[in-house]
Amino acid sequence: MSSRTLPKVAVLKGGPSAEREVSLVSGRECAAALRGEGYDVTEVDAGPDLVARLQALKPDVVFNALHGRWGEDGCVQGMLEWLRLPYTHSGVLASALAMDKERTKQVYRAAGLPVCESLLAEKAEVMARHVMAPPYVVKPYNEGSSVGVYLVDKGANTPPRLSEDMPGVVMVEAFAPGRELTTTVMGDRALGVTDIVTDGWYDYDAKYKAGGSRHVCPAEIPAEITEACLDYALRAHRALGCRGVSRTDFRWDEDRGLDGLILLETNTQPGMTPTSLSPEHAGLVGLSFGRFCAWMVEDASCDR
Repeated sequence: MSSRTLPKVAVLKGGPSAEREVSLVSGRECAAALRGEGYDVTEVDAGPDLVARLQALKPDVVFNALHGRWGEDGCVQGMLEWLRLPYTHSGVLASALAMDKERTKQVYRAAGLPVCESLLAEKAEVMARHVMAPPYVVKPYNEGSSVGVYLVDKGANTPPRLSEDMPGVVMVEAFAPGRELTTTVMGDRALGVTDIVTDGWYDYDAKYKAGGSRHVCPAEIPAEITEACLDYALRAHRALGCRGVSRTDFRWDEDRGLDGLILLETNTQPGMTPTSLSPEHAGLVGLSFGRFCAWMVEDASCDR
């Protein structure tokens, strides 16, 4: 560790989104890792008094460990810009774009990246009829962590019954068969590819509960697919205007080779829990969890 004075860090966690519980764990893990690297860390559960608390704390850097709406969609980022506090991960525009799944796809298409067919539709219409030929997936267009995802099978005779928690407008996306792959980008470098193995749908429980999924890292896939994932993830990161760390998720239909690889979404604030993927990718390039978090603090900015 350098003898230089390390910045005082406020770790934002929790918040009001559907992903609050995951964020609490991410924030706790990141705060502990940063303390292990010698940083003076204060954990802040982000609530309505967030501005006042940050003004009182006067941190040098804010580590944003929030997930989901308000913390990941440009809202908190805009507040931090206003306070002139350097913060980790992407800025306002990239955060807002990446959280809006349909606009993300528009950016992907403009960058020449492969995606599957999708549309936005009124919730009532989706429940009344098949707005797309099955199989397809229905999900909120501005949430993460597989919150509120419905898979409509090919042989489904009736449209899905969506919960009351689903928004008035949802995304309907053609189901992409195949393996679940994911790649982390750190700055200007794509780190590695993980093959996520589950017994069924890669839902919220599979992502965050111990034993919910198995990570094969690095993925045991053809070199051509590995290189394509690394290339596509870096291009997505740049096209969206991300900075710091992002993670892009893929589906790969191995029967179709490279033509079967499509991008699903880019997460501008990947999870930092014991079962999360990006820390595993950092390990592939020799970074401990503590050094990975420290790099994000050193990369923090409030200029974009």
